[in-house]
Amino acid sequence: MANQLGNLMETIKSKVNALKKRKKSKKPYLKMDKSASVKVEIRSRKARQLIDKTLKAADQPSKLSL
Repeated sequence: MANQLGNLMETIKSKVNALKKRKKSKKPYLKMDKSASVKVEIRSRKARQLIDKTLKAADQPSKLSL
């Protein structure tokens, strides 16, 4: 049992060391920019939220501010 625990600890240590070495190297991926369609979708969501907020404020005439 003690031998299995020792083997497990050695395996974990080696994996942690491998991860530490990997972090020091360059990132394995490049960050991608948002595509034009994603940018349009974000703008349309923000516009929809603004329209909803404006309509909700218009439904409550006693409340003047947005």
